[in-house]
Amino acid sequence: MNSKPTEEVFKKRNYNPAIITITIVLISAIFVLLGLPGIEGFDAFDITILPMLNAIFNVFSFLFLIGALIAILKGNVKIHRRFIYAAIGTTSLFLVNYVFFHFIASSTSFGGEGFIAVVYYFILITHVTLAMSIIPLALLSITRAWNREYERHKKISRWTMPIWLYVSFTGVLVYLLIRPYY
Repeated sequence: MNSKPTEEVFKKRNYNPAIITITIVLISAIFVLLGLPGIEGFDAFDITILPMLNAIFNVFSFLFLIGALIAILKGNVKIHRRFIYAAIGTTSLFLVNYVFFHFIASSTSFGGEGFIAVVYYFILITHVTLAMSIIPLALLSITRAWNREYERHKKISRWTMPIWLYVSFTGVLVYLLIRPYY
């Protein structure tokens, strides 16, 4: 008589090489693109719509993350997972759009002065620094959940969630502050 196990044997995967590679490639590509002058004479469409789309993607990421946080605090893992996947989706759309925008357009300088410039650059510097850190943090958080390493997932997610929320929120602030200078 054949006896089948009632539960499939779960095999953990080592996602660390992929996380490291993705992080290095994305951050390097962004730095390279920021140093490029953009495509001169690009007039296929009004490119100033792209930063607005990024702000919209950031708003949705922020709202999805809030939903994920509320769901997990209520113990609803299924809904939490769906909100996290939605946040990953909108964050990915942001990243693709961000890279495309900086490929076709040169960087925009902030034109404000005085106190507002100090506020803008503080927000911008913390936003950019933490945005770079969120790439590996989010990927580690997600892959630990996929590997059913729930305690390790919780430990890193306690850092990932607030940083990701901050990055999404400040992304909108950066857009609102620099919008008059596009």
